[in-house]
Amino acid sequence: MKIIIYGTGCSKCKAVEKAVKEVVDKLGADAEIVKIEELDKILEAGILSTPALAIDNEIKVTGRIPTSSEIEKWIKAKM
Repeated sequence: MKIIIYGTGCSKCKAVEKAVKEVVDKLGADAEIVKIEELDKILEAGILSTPALAIDNEIKVTGRIPTSSEIEKWIKAKM
């Protein structure tokens, strides 16, 4: 699965990246984690508020830090 974190590098974006990595490690998920920081690419994806998270090109959350349990639920659904 491909997990994309959209954000310009702010502390909230880094928190999402850290949480995703922790959940992927915990579950032993086979996931590629990609960070997109370029504003034009973020807007191109239709993201108007960061941080944002997409799994397999499906946007799961924008404008807030998801909880670890939310991230875990989304990843499990794709495993």
